[in-house]
Amino acid sequence: MSTTQTIALVTGASRGLGRNAALHLARQGVDVILTYHAQRGEAEAVAAEIGQLGRRAAVLQLDCGDVASFDGFSQALQATLQGWGRDTLDYLVNNAGIGLMAPFADTSEAMFDQLMNIHFKGVYFLTQTLLPVIADGGRILNLSSGLTRFSLPGMSAYAAMKGAVEVMTRYLAKELGARGITVNTVAPGAIATDFGGGDVRDNPQTNQFIAAQTALGRVGQPDDIGAMIASLLSDSNRWVNGQRIEVSGGAYL
Repeated sequence: MSTTQTIALVTGASRGLGRNAALHLARQGVDVILTYHAQRGEAEAVAAEIGQLGRRAAVLQLDCGDVASFDGFSQALQATLQGWGRDTLDYLVNNAGIGLMAPFADTSEAMFDQLMNIHFKGVYFLTQTLLPVIADGGRILNLSSGLTRFSLPGMSAYAAMKGAVEVMTRYLAKELGARGITVNTVAPGAIATDFGGGDVRDNPQTNQFIAAQTALGRVGQPDDIGAMIASLLSDSNRWVNGQRIEVSGGAYL
């Protein structure tokens, strides 16, 4: 790991788990580059919070489903890093995502392709594009889902993409080990955010149903995941590699 200030890139950090992870990393002493798709104002608000914590933050636009845009994004990222006196970053958190729910019989090709482009193809090729920008000894963390272990109707396409990310994670851990780069997956359970329309957060029936299936008796909160992401990226977990770590409070045991 570089002896200079630690820098993380967190995709989809204008809201939800990405925002929470970025703030936890800042509290841990990490400077953060945040990406957003459309909500620049929300991303800038997160950056301002990071600044109040005494850390540097920058905001870059990124469409994680548009592979053709990744080279341009990489150039903008490198310019930001150079402005901070670095030519590499230390942590890449592939967090950005969307929630689309439909029964298997009703899942359209367009829905499937949108989920694939953002959750799997985008993660695969963004990580590939950024390999020269990730410092030797750095860390890559991919977000998956508890839905790759347990099955809930309506999530077949989403969960399949996350399953692919988990397999990719193990291969990257193997191939990047020579550079000292660890690659792991965090798989959240159901979290009370605006993800997927905010159903877990805002629908009492959904919230109570999930809580009843969870050993700790409640749904997850963003702080449950952000804290785990920051911990896993820290030197305390430097020997964890190629792993899927579920953070669900013991859902569907």
